[in-house]
Amino acid sequence: MHYARSEAKDAARRQFTGLWAAMTTPFTPDGRLDREAIAADMEHLTVDLHVGGVFCTGVMGEFWALTNDERKQAVETVVEAATGNCPVLAHTGHHSALDTIELTRHAEQAGADFAVVINPYYPPSSVDGLRAWFHQVLSSVDIGVWLFDTNFSGTKLPMELIDELADIENVCGIKVGHDHERYLETLSRVGDRILVCEANEAMWLENMRDHGQTVYMSSSIPFLFQTTSWQPMREYTELALSGEYEKAAEVAATLDPLRALSSKWLHGQWLRDHIMPIPFIKAWAGLLGMSGGQPRVPLVGLSDEQLSELTADLTAVALLS
Repeated sequence: MHYARSEAKDAARRQFTGLWAAMTTPFTPDGRLDREAIAADMEHLTVDLHVGGVFCTGVMGEFWALTNDERKQAVETVVEAATGNCPVLAHTGHHSALDTIELTRHAEQAGADFAVVINPYYPPSSVDGLRAWFHQVLSSVDIGVWLFDTNFSGTKLPMELIDELADIENVCGIKVGHDHERYLETLSRVGDRILVCEANEAMWLENMRDHGQTVYMSSSIPFLFQTTSWQPMREYTELALSGEYEKAAEVAATLDPLRALSSKWLHGQWLRDHIMPIPFIKAWAGLLGMSGGQPRVPLVGLSDEQLSELTADLTAVALLS
């Protein structure tokens, strides 16, 4: 963090651009946090894929399955590996406001550039309860904070509360994890004060072209749809951000086969079965050379049959040779 609390909004507008990747959290075969694998994944993301930034210890990082100490260790490892390569957005949300404050202060002390806080996910509460929770957290930290309004949390932030929170000086953005209409509504309501981002690759080009979005913040897609030698998402992002939308559309169209696989294996798992797709994300990433590995319970890894089918699907679209 290299800015004052009052400068968080401006700092975010300067730093959030291009493709940001939401990392998974690797574990050793005996189930411990694998810090060496985190560092190796960071090298692939920053050196091979040239991501604009990383989002760690979030939903893709199985934050609910990590102890607070493990979350701190993971953030420290990511920050160390990212130094000089890209900024770091550390997810510090917890259902406990006090734990959220502790984790957020730690992220700032560890050198993270920004923090992101998911909606408190238990227990269900009133608008007044959510307001009190956020004000307690936000008034206790100085680092720039992103809101994370996602249906994964089971709670949707009321728009009037988002509008109110957007006026707080260290609230600098919101990641909208709902449908496109919700993104447009949020953008219309608070886009004049904070960054509003939708991490939906299918809408990314349109959001750059029509809505001024400058950062894809963030999902696993930048490292699932690309390899060291083939980076169409990065290519069409750079074209669009420079105003060459027709060329960007031509490149983006080449990703249609991968979007179909994403619908089958990733987001489709959530829509069809209400199962978080993290085991499938880890398996897919592992086939492309990242750490991959098993998730922690209650999520379970792929069966041999599922892994074989996924491998065949990725081979069929030439993502694997």
